[in-house]
Amino acid sequence: MSSSKLLIISTTGQENPEKAVLPFVLATASQSLNVEVVVFLQASAVMLAKKGEAEKVNAEGFLAMDKLIETFMELGGKLFLCSPCLKERNITSDDLIDGAEIGAAGTLVEEVMSAKSVVTY
Repeated sequence: MSSSKLLIISTTGQENPEKAVLPFVLATASQSLNVEVVVFLQASAVMLAKKGEAEKVNAEGFLAMDKLIETFMELGGKLFLCSPCLKERNITSDDLIDGAEIGAAGTLVEEVMSAKSVVTY
């Protein structure tokens, strides 16, 4: 990876498929340019990392959400999920897709401070 690091924060899940897929479209495009990418999901976006949920999200004109996340992870992307947001939805670590990590506010602050750029959705 290059010395560039991009942090993408997303708060949108299944309720808006187009807005939900955009962070992962940007993430995989950035990875193709050798940018290190971290995605941090908050609010309803955490549902995208629950096993079986990404398959339900499709936005016209874009790859399916599950394929985008799979590609992001295969290309070395790091995926964090907001721990209070998971707790609010009764989602445990056993419910999550492989490779997803749980983080709290401190984790997010560390990622923000170490990133060259931050994008929010």
